[in-house]
Amino acid sequence: MKNQSRGEFSGARLWGDSASLRVVFTASALIAVILAGCAAPGEPIERRPPVPTPISDLAAVQRGSDVTLTFTMPNETVQKLPLKSPPAVEIYRGFSPPGAPAKNLSLVSTIAPAQLAQYSAQGRVRYFDVIPATDFAQHPGADAVYSVRTRATEKKESEDSNLVAVPLVVPPAPISDAKAQVTRDSIQLTWTPPSALVTGAPAKILGFHIYRVELEPPPAGNSVAPPPRKSPLSQIGETDASTAAFADAHFSFGATYEYSIRSVFASGGQTLESGDSNLVDVTPRDVFPPAPPLGLEVIYVPAEGGAPASLDLSWAISPETGVAGYNVYRSEQEGTRGERLNSALLRTPAFRDMNAVPGRTYFYTVTAIDTAGLESAPSAAVSGGVPRGSH
Repeated sequence: MKNQSRGEFSGARLWGDSASLRVVFTASALIAVILAGCAAPGEPIERRPPVPTPISDLAAVQRGSDVTLTFTMPNETVQKLPLKSPPAVEIYRGFSPPGAPAKNLSLVSTIAPAQLAQYSAQGRVRYFDVIPATDFAQHPGADAVYSVRTRATEKKESEDSNLVAVPLVVPPAPISDAKAQVTRDSIQLTWTPPSALVTGAPAKILGFHIYRVELEPPPAGNSVAPPPRKSPLSQIGETDASTAAFADAHFSFGATYEYSIRSVFASGGQTLESGDSNLVDVTPRDVFPPAPPLGLEVIYVPAEGGAPASLDLSWAISPETGVAGYNVYRSEQEGTRGERLNSALLRTPAFRDMNAVPGRTYFYTVTAIDTAGLESAPSAAVSGGVPRGSH
């Protein structure tokens, strides 16, 4: 009996009486309802905002008043999940003495996701930060310090990128009046040398570098948007400080070119460049006729073997590229062009006049025609004739 009573007591401790069972089942049902409510469809579930991984390859270099920043955009979150769309980019800048820790970086620019394409090339973002002249004046000899963050949502931005510090060098004011003029043989560039740094202090210019790039033709039906560059600007020449002009002889009519002039100056033992001048776009058109032919000669050819007497004309072949042929003119009055003798364009520098009337004096000139259909001025006139009595 004692064992049985112990067994019954133990059973009561484990399961309790019927009233206790009702309480247990009621509590269990309530918990189940609460848990079911938490998982009910339509209820908001708190999610962590996507935070892009921080940029780690930020680099910077100064050219003129610009600092060029380059970096690779992140493509996943800190939770190793792919970003569904490119995040916005926030660029921060501050100034500090050389080697000193950067403090109080300020947001200077934001690149919206829709704008990223115009800053991207070969998988990297390239952004040009313009340093105002007032900052050069207020922070002489300082470092410009940069950091970049990205933001996929407004709730949370990424951690800071690596910091980069650029020792600032005060550059000359950029050239602002570069202009171009097209001639038959070259595109002539001219400009006014700068006399001061961007801060207003006197500038010592060592020379100039000339840059050029060929532009793609604008898309069909779009004459408003600027044509894209085929490649970055490339240096094509240089001049010394006393020469503010350059002739570009390596061009093609009908192509479009963009030019920039950069001043060369010295600072801290280094030879540096200013920023780009105003960009000059030029599309040279072939509106220049070729030069007149030289060396025209007229030779009398007597009648022979039944062939009547004639006059043979010859001249030096044109050294210019693009000459398609020649025209020959004859006049009986000196100083006038007269009539054209050839019915079709002459491809070679020679012509035989079989219709010269014996006893008359003729004045001959020759012109050159280029592939655009432009005709040169006439050559120097040369006289000739068939003697009377020639058959």
